[in-house]
Amino acid sequence: MNANTQVEQNMDVKPHHKEQSRVSKVFKQLWKSKTGTVGLVIVLCVILMAVFADIIAPYDHTETNVSARLLPPFWMEGGSFNYILGTDNLGRDVLSRIIIGSKVSLLVGIASVIVAGAIGLFLGLVSGYYGKWIDQVIMRLVDSFLAIPNILFMLIILAVIGPSLTSIIIVLGVTTWVIYARMVRSETLSIKERDYVKSARAIGASDYRIIKKYILPNVVSSFIVIATLNVATTIILESSLSFLGLGIQSPDVSWGLMLSDGRDYLATSWWVATFPGLAITITVLGIIFLGDWLRDMLDPKTKS
Repeated sequence: MNANTQVEQNMDVKPHHKEQSRVSKVFKQLWKSKTGTVGLVIVLCVILMAVFADIIAPYDHTETNVSARLLPPFWMEGGSFNYILGTDNLGRDVLSRIIIGSKVSLLVGIASVIVAGAIGLFLGLVSGYYGKWIDQVIMRLVDSFLAIPNILFMLIILAVIGPSLTSIIIVLGVTTWVIYARMVRSETLSIKERDYVKSARAIGASDYRIIKKYILPNVVSSFIVIATLNVATTIILESSLSFLGLGIQSPDVSWGLMLSDGRDYLATSWWVATFPGLAITITVLGIIFLGDWLRDMLDPKTKS
């Protein structure tokens, strides 16, 4: 009885140790990649800033103070520690607006990737697995989307339905799914010809079971890498739309909208547009660094 108990305990401990060793291995490999570590730190800082934005922002991002308009950063002549990064043309604190804007920019980036990824993953699996006329229809749809520049397509749709946070997420999602669909289709076409998939089909496994158990787990690593990198792309696209006036609208704030508001003051009050631009640049670089590390970790094609 005691021997059986000991065996059961060992069986419980082994998976736990295995999981621990796997996690420690991932962190060791992350630490070896300096760019991956920097990327993770940047992404975590931006996420924490977005989550606790309302707490750490020194001022309300909509609060105006005409008497303090276009104040420079604190280290310049005329600057003040009350407004560390200066103020904009309406006297609003630039730092507070950057902090609050991180919520919108990050939300748009992640939510639109979820929408695009869900569409692309589904259509890519269906297209690659079933082939024939289904594949032809989906691939012609992909070609149609690729024939029109993304930004032009977005501008047309937003001009019709009107700019808002929800519409931007939907528009970014439905115009950027093709990259996922093409990748998933390509992976599915290769995987479905492997022996273990053919064996599962031979013993009567349903299409749903084959896709869920044998194909999906093999495409998810590449999918995660592309999704991570695409968050950076959608943040830039949202900023571009907001800069053009068809993105986030006041009183909401995003980094792209701050760029748009500050473009008329670049010659005299450079900080109004420069700091939001730096926020976009640093965040995008962090995501790219992290995505490159994930690609090296998860994509077997990059492993030696």
